[in-house]
Amino acid sequence: MAVAVTMVRMKVAILRHSMTGQRGGMVATAGTLGVVLAAGTIYLASLDGDWLAAAYAVWMLGWIIGPVFSGGGDETLRPEYFALLGLPLHRLAAGLLVSAFVGVAPAISLLALSGLTVLGVRQGGLAALVALPAMVVQLAVFVLLSKVAVAVLGIALRSRVGAIGAGLINGAVLAFLGQGWVFAMAFGQGGQIPPLVRYLPSGWGVLAVQGDFAALAAMVVLIALLLAAWAALLNRRAGASRPSARGRRPMRAASAREAVLAKELRTWTRDLVRTHQLTFALAYGVFFAAAPLVLGWTGMLPWAGPIFIVMAASMTSNLYGLDGTAHWLTLMTPGASDVRGRQLAWLVTVAPVAVVLAVTFTAINGGPWPMIIAVTAALLGGGAGMVPLISVYALVPGIDPQRRGGNPLRTSEDDGALTGLAYLMMVLVAATAVPAAVVAALFGWPGVAVGVLTGALCFWGLGVRTERRLAARGPELLDMMRTGRRPASSGMAFKLPEMPKTARTVTITCWSLGAVPLFPQGILAAVFLTNGQLEHSWFLATYMSPGLRWPTAVFMILLGLTMYGLGLWIPARYRKVV
Repeated sequence: MAVAVTMVRMKVAILRHSMTGQRGGMVATAGTLGVVLAAGTIYLASLDGDWLAAAYAVWMLGWIIGPVFSGGGDETLRPEYFALLGLPLHRLAAGLLVSAFVGVAPAISLLALSGLTVLGVRQGGLAALVALPAMVVQLAVFVLLSKVAVAVLGIALRSRVGAIGAGLINGAVLAFLGQGWVFAMAFGQGGQIPPLVRYLPSGWGVLAVQGDFAALAAMVVLIALLLAAWAALLNRRAGASRPSARGRRPMRAASAREAVLAKELRTWTRDLVRTHQLTFALAYGVFFAAAPLVLGWTGMLPWAGPIFIVMAASMTSNLYGLDGTAHWLTLMTPGASDVRGRQLAWLVTVAPVAVVLAVTFTAINGGPWPMIIAVTAALLGGGAGMVPLISVYALVPGIDPQRRGGNPLRTSEDDGALTGLAYLMMVLVAATAVPAAVVAALFGWPGVAVGVLTGALCFWGLGVRTERRLAARGPELLDMMRTGRRPASSGMAFKLPEMPKTARTVTITCWSLGAVPLFPQGILAAVFLTNGQLEHSWFLATYMSPGLRWPTAVFMILLGLTMYGLGLWIPARYRKVV
């Protein structure tokens, strides 16, 4: 108990001193969005069927998959900090578990789990009493599943096979989660959620409230097993990783650009974090595009390649930050620039896989060839140009690879900034393909020429801009990489200026939620309407009368664009005032 109390006090002190400035505003905004989602979950408790169990399954997947994007999840207190204290593993695991309940995410999850109380009140007095311990026990299951998943993934990333396997599993799970409407339509019965969801660990709390007290006992047993597994994994994590001593073929580069290209290609093949990221992007693109096959629709298959490119750019958006202080080697060489070499290495790594996916799946579907070729060409050039540019302009200070701890996913101390950078990269890279997609949709094959031209211009022009930025701000960027502190006058293009909390909240909300009306409810809904896919799903346009379907899809596209425009205009307005 003393260990747990001490760790809780440490966690509270660290959070109290870190919730300031921009990070505090981002946490407040994320907390507000979380409260909205929790309120929606509580509402589902008033509906008949298994909607509440299905919602808790989504929350559980969020706890498991979320750490992949947030650098390993909440590790305010790391196991490595206590390795020299000689604490027994079960006491260390128990103390870290108790401290894990302190934070915004557990509080929001507990609020969402209060839906069990609403369900219990509907069932009767005894069920309402059972709901109270079921809430706490269910939250403990969520937290421990997250901790064990992160620990297993950290160990998996110590080997190439493990990194590839973890990337495949995580990409597939997240893709299927994003395409949940497909499985709801395929396996739903009369518009209801299939009963299977209540038998998942996330649904055991619902079963307990409904009178199955064995489910409550099963959650207690599961907690004990997960705690034991986590304690064992903590012991593996505290051990030192052993680097490979295998000999390497020497590089034979004839020019500086070839040397950078060879170095980057070796980094892409040897850094297990990058291996995991690219495998994750590949699995996500393939499974996301293949999910509608459950309904017998192959129309999304050709988009596997473009989706892979966008996700690969998103996962590698902090390219320079991953290298850390190694950038001083380039800065110490007068007139040297490694931008073109990095761009070529990114293309060599991503382009062959993307082209194979695009050609193969488009052939299976029988088209549309002009659209897919045009978009793929534009995205490859846009990704090769945007990745180094954004990683320089919005660099997030990373942890030097040789100093990474027992959790290889944690490549930076600023997890929120990394997540925001990944989402920003998705939008910017996708935007580079808009001209080619519009021309291809209107005129067909001329869109391919526009896509090639757009990609070439992005590759060349954004590369030039990156080189100029490095030449002008190289020492400041290196100091940021070395110290981890962002100077007040760093001139980061995507850093929010000082603004009122309301304006900051609106800005972050627009950037966080703008993709919902723009892509799924707008662009994707328009694709469904074009192909005559009018079955009721989570697309609002399919529920409208025939005369309002297209206006609804267009309105959603305009709403998404307006949200992104507002997210750009508000910071620009306050930046001008300052």
